[in-house]
Amino acid sequence: MASLFSKVAQFANSPQGKRAIRSATEKAQGLAKDPKTRAKIDDVRRRLQGGRGGTGAGPAA
Repeated sequence: MASLFSKVAQFANSPQGKRAIRSATEKAQGLAKDPKTRAKIDDVRRRLQGGRGGTGAGPAA
């Protein structure tokens, strides 16, 4: 029985897989360029890094 990885690799190398990968890549690039999406990403990044412009180590314990 073929491993999961080999099945995924086989799909990725097929014409249908290549179309799916291209479509997902284009969608991700479009979202990355969208100012609203970038603002959401920046907001989450700030929250994860402590939100106060610190070192990113989080709150002191």
